[in-house]
Amino acid sequence: MNYVMGVDIGTQSTKALLVDGEGRIIAQHSQGYRVDTPKVRWAEQWPQVWLDAVESCVNQCMAKAGVPTDAVKALCISSLYGGSGIAVNAAIKPLHPCLIWMDRRAGEQVAWVREHVDQQRLFEVTGNSLDSYYGFTKMLWLKQHQPEVWASTRYLLPPNSYINYCLTGEVAVDHSSAGNIGGVYDVAARSWSAEMLAALDIPLAMMPERLLYSGEVVGGLLPEWARRLGLPVGMPILAGGVDAAMATLAAGVTRPGNHVAMIGTSMCWGYLNQQVDAHHGLVSMPHVYNGQQDLYIFGGTITAGASVSWFREQFCQAEEQQARDTGQDSLWLLEQSAAKIPAGSEGLLFLPYLMGERSPVWDDRASGSFVGLNLYHSRIHLYRAVLEGVTFALRHNIEAGTQGAHSLDPRLIVVGGASHSDLWMQIIADVTRYPVYTIVQEVEAALGAALLAAHTVGLVDTAQMEKGWVQLELRAEPKAEHVQVYDRAFADYLQLYPALKPVMHSLQSH
Repeated sequence: MNYVMGVDIGTQSTKALLVDGEGRIIAQHSQGYRVDTPKVRWAEQWPQVWLDAVESCVNQCMAKAGVPTDAVKALCISSLYGGSGIAVNAAIKPLHPCLIWMDRRAGEQVAWVREHVDQQRLFEVTGNSLDSYYGFTKMLWLKQHQPEVWASTRYLLPPNSYINYCLTGEVAVDHSSAGNIGGVYDVAARSWSAEMLAALDIPLAMMPERLLYSGEVVGGLLPEWARRLGLPVGMPILAGGVDAAMATLAAGVTRPGNHVAMIGTSMCWGYLNQQVDAHHGLVSMPHVYNGQQDLYIFGGTITAGASVSWFREQFCQAEEQQARDTGQDSLWLLEQSAAKIPAGSEGLLFLPYLMGERSPVWDDRASGSFVGLNLYHSRIHLYRAVLEGVTFALRHNIEAGTQGAHSLDPRLIVVGGASHSDLWMQIIADVTRYPVYTIVQEVEAALGAALLAAHTVGLVDTAQMEKGWVQLELRAEPKAEHVQVYDRAFADYLQLYPALKPVMHSLQSH
């Protein structure tokens, strides 16, 4: 029997899976860690944290599985969107923490780009717009605020590219990660854009020369790392790619029109298409499968599951205590209570902009708010309003996205931690009007990475690849009476941000 390893480096944890050629999971392991937030709206991580987690997770999988070392045929790594990338010197030693996707410190740099660069041309070349979410603005922040680091920087490497270098000694960047940087990548040519790099005054030499599609091989596993991981020397390490696209692949998305919402810490709703219009306010990058033709185009909410976690940590100590006393899950307890609150949370709305917002709002100074509060509302009303607010943000992105898609499948697939919640799946069906399907297997991006590895080494043929390994199950269908309530609430939701924007910005400047 032959196997492959899929690894996903997430924002808050890394997961590894050992999988056979039929997609059966032989072993899995995960390891958690935290994001460093040294200032308001800053979010960074040192890559050593990711490297240690990859080593631990792969090693544990091999120890649990007990399969022969040489039966593992390839490894593929999916990773969080690395924003600025990791600034490394000529010896590929990290010089500074990676300014990850969640970081919003580059507002000044966005203003500079607006003033000095032809935005229309930027949109045309890159298929992406301008915001401090994009890695190229974070690169400009490093250049301005860390000149010593910038002067010593040889490359700026996405997280998976850095780990791949450690494992193989080879420097390469996959097209999905390159495209997601925005600003520096020519989406039509599938190459770095010398024109835009010159306009931004970022040296072309900082972009690694070798660009690969996600299923291509970076190099063979080095002897030292083979020993540490319990894997064969010289085993192929794939280029890998961005986690949201890899989770989309795991859900069986290989053709234009397929669409998936990945709801974890953040939310990414995306679909496949072969061209993109940056004016719709979504993010685009070559897909991790068939990336020569297909683009993965997505809209994203920065704090989706993070909004739920924040609310739970700050206001739900009673449920946490009850969970400790009874052995029940605190989220399940909250869900039982919230399910009794009517759709629409009895006139309460939540804007989930707890770290600024990405698409289609693109405002790093947006902030969260509850609107419509009165003495009648309980803590549980607020909890349900958080679930509904994140779902309204999902619909906002779907409506922006459908302007650019020829047609979308008549079902919505949801992956990520949110899929564990029956209540949330029903809210999503009611708000978006799509029947909601989830993956039975529950392992998303790491499984997508394993599937890609299996295809590259011939364990899975193209027909199987396009079918995928996962089983989908119908979780919720829209209920007509809820749809009407949510349509009205969504219309109000859309008016809230423009109305509150001046106040949000004023508060941020205090």
